[in-house]
Amino acid sequence: MEYNTQQRRLPLPEYGRSVQNMVDYALTIEDRKERQRCANTIINIMGGMFPYLRDANDNNHKLWDHLAIMSDFKLDIDYPVEVVKKESLEIKPDRIPYPQHRIRYRHYGSYIQNLIRIAVDYPEGEERKRLLQMIANHMKKDYQNWNNKDGMENQKILDDLYELSGEKIKLTIDDVQLVEQRTMPRRRQMNNNNQQRNNNQQKRKY
Repeated sequence: MEYNTQQRRLPLPEYGRSVQNMVDYALTIEDRKERQRCANTIINIMGGMFPYLRDANDNNHKLWDHLAIMSDFKLDIDYPVEVVKKESLEIKPDRIPYPQHRIRYRHYGSYIQNLIRIAVDYPEGEERKRLLQMIANHMKKDYQNWNNKDGMENQKILDDLYELSGEKIKLTIDDVQLVEQRTMPRRRQMNNNNQQRNNNQQKRKY
């Protein structure tokens, strides 16, 4: 008995080995008209395997692309659409550059650092005051989520803001109103979730 793992690798496994065998058979047909009819039949079978994609605009085009791929671009037929080129499948996509900027405190993230840079050059006024208020409160929430500690000192947030701004934004407790953020210890939160799950299971039993 021969296992699938011992057979050749399928170029498109989602269609299965039976459809691949049909494509392989089509390659052996010498009569061009008969080969074309066989290809059309294979396309109908492939389309029937994923009926929820029939209404997609490019679904028919993709089926012919897949047929060409499964035949290793050797099936000599009249394709109703311009199928994908073999060369284009071998081209590797461009590497996405990874951000290289340094994050001083990862629990605040780069988003906060960018906002602080904007706030440094923001003109004095009510809008700058509201921006700093939002930044400081967001920093406090991020810090408590990371540190998981209630009753933290607000001065810690203002000191971090001062450092992240390059010592250009120096605020006092009287300058901003930091909202108290209540956090639940992770272990207690997990226990509560487990207890709630157990209660739900007990209810389903009855």
